[in-house]
Amino acid sequence: METTKKTQKSPSVVMIGLLVLIIIIFFLSLNLGYIQIAPLDVIRTLIGSGTEQDQLVLFDFRLPRMVIALLIGAGLGISGAILQGVSQNGLADPGILGINAGAGFAVVLFIYFFQGSMSSLGTLSIFVMPISALIGGVFAAFLIYTLAWKNGVTPVRLILVGIGVNAAFGAGLIIFQLKMNPNDFMQATIWLSGSIWGANWKFVLTVLPWILILIPFTVYKARNLNILNLGDEMATGLGIAVERERRILLLTSVALAGACVAVGGGISFLGLVAPHLARRLVGSKHQVMLPVTALIGGLLLLLADMIGRNLLAPSEIPVGLVVSALGAPYFIYLLIKVK
Repeated sequence: METTKKTQKSPSVVMIGLLVLIIIIFFLSLNLGYIQIAPLDVIRTLIGSGTEQDQLVLFDFRLPRMVIALLIGAGLGISGAILQGVSQNGLADPGILGINAGAGFAVVLFIYFFQGSMSSLGTLSIFVMPISALIGGVFAAFLIYTLAWKNGVTPVRLILVGIGVNAAFGAGLIIFQLKMNPNDFMQATIWLSGSIWGANWKFVLTVLPWILILIPFTVYKARNLNILNLGDEMATGLGIAVERERRILLLTSVALAGACVAVGGGISFLGLVAPHLARRLVGSKHQVMLPVTALIGGLLLLLADMIGRNLLAPSEIPVGLVVSALGAPYFIYLLIKVK
């Protein structure tokens, strides 16, 4: 989708505005919940003079969950931006392309075969889920890339093969879910709906290294993404090794999506919507668009998590369902508008 200069704003103004919105939503989310905490009590607790109950609620439950939402939102947004740049298709997304399904399939296999032995792994157990999701995502990407290869990989073939692989992994997920015992089935179902279930600081540490390493690496590769958007022939003429760069960027996108899916479950549409909104605000130059995408992704998932926790409190709506409810209309709009 082309972005007209009339709708573009100053990148610094956009980033400051997004940061302000994130701070506002973050503070509101600290206040709201089944146990509501007054704003002054939140401030007292954050500076170390709150009650034990408030400290427990904020530091052990809400803060790690909100930090995870920001990290996952940024990671999925950047993953989607990479896929849209690599495939030259504005409808590309880790969920639509099949990467989330591959990561999810690997995690469901892990739950099915090894869930009973998690306790024996101790602290290392929190790293097993992201690693298994990464393996599944890489396997899905390998399948997509291999099946789409025909004297090179065209963007259209990449998308069509990705949709087919997504459907195949979806069928496999259903088969293994039906074989699970009721407890594991319920856990897998909630997780696949998109649920930030690892709401503790250990899971923050699980996702954080992937985000801190891969997002700056993607920004470093922003120039190559810009050139890839010009088309394979033009990119080759400008000295870019197209297939090598495409594989590196695709692996980066898979690693980000796999780590985020492992902790946040099957969250769809976020990787689709965030890059489009960023492109509308600041244009398609990836050096600027990628940081804005990360901020928008974090903001959207933080907002969705706040809505999911409070709309039907004390029951929770999986954050993935909230994101889908918000993102599906925009996806339909893109299908209508994109040529």
